[in-house]
Amino acid sequence: MLDQWDALLGRLGLNGHDVGRDLLARWGEPHRRYHDLAHLGAVLGHVDELADHAADPDLVRLAAWYHDAVYKGTPADEEDSALLATAELTGLGLDAAAVAEVARLVRLTAGHVTEPGDTNGEVLCDADLAILASPAYPEYASAVRAEYAHVPDDAFRAGRAAVLRHLLDLPALYRTPQALASWDAKARANLAGELADLTA
Repeated sequence: MLDQWDALLGRLGLNGHDVGRDLLARWGEPHRRYHDLAHLGAVLGHVDELADHAADPDLVRLAAWYHDAVYKGTPADEEDSALLATAELTGLGLDAAAVAEVARLVRLTAGHVTEPGDTNGEVLCDADLAILASPAYPEYASAVRAEYAHVPDDAFRAGRAAVLRHLLDLPALYRTPQALASWDAKARANLAGELADLTA
C-alpha cells in the first residue's frame, strides 16, 4: 500500500514516503478491529471503482487515506483526522485549496451527508459505506462491536440501533449512480437485519 501512497503523491508533485509509512502504522494500530488496513484498502479500491464520478479523484484518494487516520472510537475522530491531514499535507507542500478540500472530505465521513453536486464527497462517502452492501456485513458488524468492547451491551445496542435507524432513514444510502444501483438494496437489507437482531 505504501507504493499506492507514493504514486498518489507523485501525481500531485509531492514526496512524502515517511508520512505514508506513519499513516500505515496508524491504520495498523492493534486496537482497531474494523477501521484497519483492510478497511483502508477497501475504501481506496471503491474510490477507484467510482473515480469517474469525482471532480478530483486524487484528492478523494488523499481523503480516504486520512478519513480514519485517527481512530479512538470517539466523536472527535473525524475532526482529529481532518486536522492531521491539514497539518501533514500542508507540510508536504500541497496547495491550500487542495488541503482544505481533503480536510472537508474527511469531515464529511462523520455523518455521510453531502450537498447536491458534491461529487468528491459523494464518491468518498459511497466508498466508505460500501461495506454495508457486502456479503461480509456480519463480520463488519462483529468487528464494530469489538472496537466498542468497553461499552456495556445495553448502551452499545441502543447506540448502534440509533446509527442504523439514521442510515435507513436517509433518502438514499448512496449518491453516485453506480453505487446506488449496485449496493443500495443489499445495504438496506443488511442494516434492517442487524437492527432487527439488536432490538429483538
